[in-house]
Amino acid sequence: MSSEEFPQESLSAQHPTSGAGLPNPKSLARKDGASIAYHKLSGDKSGSAQPGVVFLGGFMSDMTGTKAIALEDHCRERGLGFVRFDYLGHGQSSGSFAEGTIGRWAEDAVAVLDEVTEGPQILVGSSMGGWIMLLAALARIERIAGLIGIAAAPDFTEDLMWAEFSPEMREEVMSKGRFERPSDYGDEPYIITRELIEEGRKNLLLREAIPIRCPVRLLQGMRDEDVPWKAALRLADALESEEVEVTLVKKGDHRLSEPEDLARLTRSLDEMLGKVG
Repeated sequence: MSSEEFPQESLSAQHPTSGAGLPNPKSLARKDGASIAYHKLSGDKSGSAQPGVVFLGGFMSDMTGTKAIALEDHCRERGLGFVRFDYLGHGQSSGSFAEGTIGRWAEDAVAVLDEVTEGPQILVGSSMGGWIMLLAALARIERIAGLIGIAAAPDFTEDLMWAEFSPEMREEVMSKGRFERPSDYGDEPYIITRELIEEGRKNLLLREAIPIRCPVRLLQGMRDEDVPWKAALRLADALESEEVEVTLVKKGDHRLSEPEDLARLTRSLDEMLGKVG
């Protein structure tokens, strides 16, 4: 992956009607005064035995992206509970993106699990959201029925950014505290802070076995220019779960947001619900 091109996923791939005619998001207050914006779909009480679904977006993306909306529509049709939200400094949540770290965004996800959802949940994490998904699952293992990763990128700040930075880029991050570069995915530049890199090292997962044993599905495009497809195999090997399946999409890119990709995603969710619901 080219580290300076990590995608702002939903900024250029938004659902065509995102935000149009939709209610304003609800707000979850954090103890430090921050507020997390979210949308919640209540499940059909008659199907309350089935897990809910929580979508976790990617780096510099928000909850209005194509995959989030497609999942919400699917969950509505099936009578399932569903939550999508924005991390600190993303979308409609408070704060500046540059204030965020992997650990903080994982705390946001855990807060949503604790205060917005009830009962078992299936977490669906896209790109960076795949890392956040794993950290949230480890923090609330008893609440997690299953995981679905879409181009999941655990440890990306170290393995897909820092490892590929030039000496000059590393020096700028360390001396100035941040590195900014124009993005091919939106108007806002990528902001890579020293704190993002250094704090990310406290949350690395792939250096040892990951004690997650619930069913896991990993969807990965083989034409993904941002997360190498072999990263999905590395993650599958690290997970302790014996119920891990990796789907490699030969023509798939990083976003996996084409109609056939969305159909594959919802099929994966339905298949998992058949196992754990």
